[in-house]
Amino acid sequence: MKMTETRLKLEDSGEDDEGSQIDTFRPAPKPGPGEHPLQFNYSIWFSKRTPGNKTSTTFGQHLKFVASFASVEQFWAVYSHLARPSELTGHSDYHLFKEGIRPMWEDDANKLGGKWIIRLKKGLASRCWENLVLAMLGEQFVVGEEICGAVVSVRFQDDILSLWNRTASDQATTIRIRDTLKRVLHLPSNTVMEYKTHTDSLKDHSSFRNTDKFR
Repeated sequence: MKMTETRLKLEDSGEDDEGSQIDTFRPAPKPGPGEHPLQFNYSIWFSKRTPGNKTSTTFGQHLKFVASFASVEQFWAVYSHLARPSELTGHSDYHLFKEGIRPMWEDDANKLGGKWIIRLKKGLASRCWENLVLAMLGEQFVVGEEICGAVVSVRFQDDILSLWNRTASDQATTIRIRDTLKRVLHLPSNTVMEYKTHTDSLKDHSSFRNTDKFR
């Protein structure tokens, strides 16, 4: 599939979709001969919404399943055909989650967890997103099954990376994830990072407002 064909399909999956795209999920194929299996299978989702559009649609209705993969080779086959975050427009997001975990606050794997949030200046999202994805697939966080997934959110003023974990109450693990995140993204030690539990997001219906800030 050509990159332009994939871009068109993603860009056309926005606010006019009537049915939830989440049911189009397909499991990853088994790694082929000679391929290098990942420790976990992963799925990529895409969403695009119109800011301030007050409709009755739910977040799940904006999600479009892209692909699942189980090996290094399958990942690159998918990733190389996707537009980079810097090439996306408007209010767009890529969601990369372990297979079986929906990129939604209320999913069983996410509901007791939260996310680290890093706000990026325009022009940095593509590089930082790739670094984060490769670190996650390569198990650089060394926290077992605690990592659920990652999201890159393209917005008009800035872009935002978020890394989701299962257990917001586990402070030691959460801090370890933060420190590893700073290292893999090459962030200065004094970078302000934000954390928000999914319980708080469900309460205020917001991903990035009312966060706790840490250095």
